Amino acid sequence: MINCTKLLCGKDGFYDEIRYGKVKPADNNRPIVVWNMTKKCNLRCLHCYIDAVTNRDERELTTVEAKAMIDDLAGFGAPVLLFSGGEPFLREDLFSLGSYAVERGLRTVISTNGTLITDEMAKKVSAAGFSYVGISLDGLEATNDQFRKQSGAFWLALKGIRNCLKNGVRVGLRFTINKYNFKDIPGIFDLIEKEGIPRACFYHLVYSGRASSMAKSDLTAQEARDTMDLIFDRSKKLTRAEILTVDNHADGVYLYLQSKKSSPQRSEEILKLLRLNGGNKSGIGIANIDQLGFVHADQFWRDYSFGNIRERKFSEIWLDENDKLLKNLRNRVPLLKGKCGRCHFKDCCAGNFRVRAEAVYGDIWQEDPACYLNEQEISYDIS
Repeated sequence: MINCTKLLCGKDGFYDEIRYGKVKPADNNRPIVVWNMTKKCNLRCLHCYIDAVTNRDERELTTVEAKAMIDDLAGFGAPVLLFSGGEPFLREDLFSLGSYAVERGLRTVISTNGTLITDEMAKKVSAAGFSYVGISLDGLEATNDQFRKQSGAFWLALKGIRNCLKNGVRVGLRFTINKYNFKDIPGIFDLIEKEGIPRACFYHLVYSGRASSMAKSDLTAQEARDTMDLIFDRSKKLTRAEILTVDNHADGVYLYLQSKKSSPQRSEEILKLLRLNGGNKSGIGIANIDQLGFVHADQFWRDYSFGNIRERKFSEIWLDENDKLLKNLRNRVPLLKGKCGRCHFKDCCAGNFRVRAEAVYGDIWQEDPACYLNEQEISYDIS
């Protein structure tokens, strides 16, 4: 994640102690864990990375198994457990498991489409002690409903945001950028300001699940640059809200290079923070456990598993570097090829998303096709 508000304005944000802390996840191998607790969902979003379905899989981790997983994560020292899906509000044990995780000392987060968050549900979220709820809106009304394949999904999600705000639940908006919705971003910023939404994360498209066929729907390099210019500009003006970009660490490098022109003094602090963050954390500071218990490098890397928590504890799987991919992800810089291999900002980006390189080139060590920096920029002398 690139915290635009922090980098541009120096304003501390949610989880910045993890993002820019003195002890980075890379140093102790204690990752933020994304748990896809179900693959069942009430929507059929075009860009769903998990390819969610309408019916529950009976093989999903049970409540008892989930509690054993939580016990292990808490003992292991994982800083955050993110409950995701599918749609997590479709699992009846969401609140009991959330409360249990909080009691065990974990910080808990929900990632949701927001359409099921009634006033009553928001009260339950608050009572269970969840730290944050991220609600997806991928455009203004017409665009969002087209992506969600459900008329009225926009207003239901917006009501979910309002219900969270009303009940004192920390909430944020999540927006996945692509060719069909990026022109809605100015309107999304207007919505953030009008509704008093305290946080917004703008995600870059990752080619996984139903989004595997959407690589050609990603922004061109120029469209990406123009979009980042817009997001950075609005972030500086809307300092009341925390604005982040996610899943493309080229954003941080681009922000640094732009700041060198307009605010050289601030740019040195930006570079320092980017280096502290260290770039992509797949297999290092981020981990995924899917609905069946399989452990992945991140939530998008669905086709390769390091093991299953029904057979071995997550903590054992995560520390076992006999797995070649896991070991290489933690020592990836010498393996990077193409543009990523030539880049001078490896300590800020770490090669970005390897799963995107695999999707486009069939080679996990090739350059990330979503990097929009040019050759002059990646060759910039930062010594």
